[in-house]
Amino acid sequence: MPTVKPVGARGITRRGLVGAALAVGAGVPMGITGRATAATADSGPVRLTLPRPTGPYRVGVVPLHLVDRSRPEPLAGSGRYRELMVSVWYPARNERRYPRSPWMTAASMRMLLESAGFDPHAALAPLTAGHEGAPVRHPGRRLPVVLYSHGAGSHRSDTTIVVQELASHGYAVVTVDHTYDGFSEFPDGRVTVQEEDFDSTPWTYTRDVRFVLDQISDLAAGGNPDVDHAPLPTGLGAALDLSRIGMFGWSKGGTATALTMGTDRRIRAGLSLDAPMQSQPLPSVDLYRPFMLMTAEYTRAAKPAVAEFFTHLRGWRLNIQAAEAIHSSYGDNQWLVPQLAKLIGMSDEELVGLVGTLDPTRAVRIGQAYPLAFFDLHLRHRGGHLLNGPSRSFPEVRFIP
Repeated sequence: MPTVKPVGARGITRRGLVGAALAVGAGVPMGITGRATAATADSGPVRLTLPRPTGPYRVGVVPLHLVDRSRPEPLAGSGRYRELMVSVWYPARNERRYPRSPWMTAASMRMLLESAGFDPHAALAPLTAGHEGAPVRHPGRRLPVVLYSHGAGSHRSDTTIVVQELASHGYAVVTVDHTYDGFSEFPDGRVTVQEEDFDSTPWTYTRDVRFVLDQISDLAAGGNPDVDHAPLPTGLGAALDLSRIGMFGWSKGGTATALTMGTDRRIRAGLSLDAPMQSQPLPSVDLYRPFMLMTAEYTRAAKPAVAEFFTHLRGWRLNIQAAEAIHSSYGDNQWLVPQLAKLIGMSDEELVGLVGTLDPTRAVRIGQAYPLAFFDLHLRHRGGHLLNGPSRSFPEVRFIP
């Protein structure tokens, strides 16, 4: 393994680790996957688990290393340009020949643990449903494409439960690491973290996403945008349907979703997971394309910027909210933080302070069902009833007029 060269020295508090980015958890998997004991010196590190996606297709994934040569990056050094790591998730075939991809690279995991004051070798990242490099399965038409943008200080894997769910139902999902505003590892072993000296705003995220869209267009045209010329899964570029592109994001990434839709008409539908909608300038362009808010703490009632943004949605729009949800509830935190709590002996009171009281199993089902229903409706024109109003299957979810 190459020597890891971390960029940036700012540490992360334990509360910051699990409350803002979580990038690790260990101990007792809950609900769907059964139970396990915490790691001990004799048993070695515990590997987390993630719930399986529900779709009919197996899942593949491939990382891509991209460089935007139109954007110099002084923080990376003289003559360097903006570098991004992304992953493309997709329905796969012959997947058993290919290893399952970890939720996070081992080096990034160790750095997160160490930054939080834990033994860097105490836990192993869960294995995802994605088989790295597996050939693409073509389930009929080309695959609609969905992009994902993470929250501040986080990483592109923080909503993997939702991402692999979409891929298992026939979507290509592109997840983006926003370098220097979270944890990312490059192929040469460099691990970057959130940098105080890096002026990262939601508009920075939007510039990242628009560049990634250009690279995905190159991929669909038969090119290989990976700067290291890493091999691509068989059939990947030809499987992408660039006439059906959606985007979603958590927190800062949700704000970036709104900004990207306002500046790039290639995005046909947008979904925000509890975004504050704060930026300079604000996302104030009238949007006539579909947009859905899944709110928790950044509600229209509590946050004027969110309420103002909602008035600019001139087309199909919807605001839903799960009872007892907090800011991180729609992502992997709700599933993984309880595992971390078991490992470190966190009290029930501390755990509730981090993840609230929304049951992890119910949070997973909500996160799997509603984004899928949204993109099915607006990228595939598949009706269904889930978005029409309250559902007996999801009594926690309220529709906010």
